[in-house]
Amino acid sequence: MKESAVSDPTQVLAFETDCHIFDGCGFPGPGLHSFLFEPLWGDPEGNAYFNKPMLLALLGSLVIVGFFWAAFRKPKVVPGKLQMVAEAGYDFVRRGIVYETLGKKEGEKYVPFMVALFFFVWMLNLWSIIPVAQFPVTSIIAYPAILAAIVYLTWMSVTFKRHGLVGGFKNITGYDKSLGAILPMVMVIEFFSNVIVRPFTHAVRLFANMFAGHTLLLLFTIASWYLLNGIGIAYAGVSFVMVIVMTAFELFIQAVQAYVFVLLACSFIQGALAEHH
Repeated sequence: MKESAVSDPTQVLAFETDCHIFDGCGFPGPGLHSFLFEPLWGDPEGNAYFNKPMLLALLGSLVIVGFFWAAFRKPKVVPGKLQMVAEAGYDFVRRGIVYETLGKKEGEKYVPFMVALFFFVWMLNLWSIIPVAQFPVTSIIAYPAILAAIVYLTWMSVTFKRHGLVGGFKNITGYDKSLGAILPMVMVIEFFSNVIVRPFTHAVRLFANMFAGHTLLLLFTIASWYLLNGIGIAYAGVSFVMVIVMTAFELFIQAVQAYVFVLLACSFIQGALAEHH
């Protein structure tokens, strides 16, 4: 999405790639325009279009399905390298997240869902550092919001299926008759927290981290190019080092955010399975 030209016609537009320091152009800093993409197909005015984030989300799904299909289509007692990696990833989510939160007995039925959720979120995050793609799909709020909504609906359905209508209401409102006079206030707070705040923060936590991380990567990457002129070259080197550092840090954060997203999903379900007072 192009920015408006500056008032001085001799200045170079901020988004042009030949814009460097001391050339009479402003620093082309990242902004909301960095998260907007022209449609690859369709008309955005008609709300029917297909853009780069959608393509990356689709490709991410295909990569995950293709990876696990290739790893397990002919499983062996003595696994090959691909099967070993897939088993390690599957076992990490199963034992390290699901079993630790829900226990083996209750958690086993949720393992496929949580494994799919973990690797899907991780793959959408990973696009940020993959050449050509270079964009984390989860930095657009719609994607974390939909995933959080799926978790929310699963959580609510488990709650009312396990406890019934009245019991489910008591569960999500933290009903505990031993609280006495403050019970109504606690129930209102718990209801607001569980029904509104939890799904909101579940989505925003993932979105905000990936949005901020991508913005920082863009900032240092653009600065490295922008400073390549005269004495600015020395500072460009420092900025490029920061690109490498931020890329490594982002790689860590991408995995952590996938882990946290699934851990919170498991904790919500664990709360749904817990007996109310």
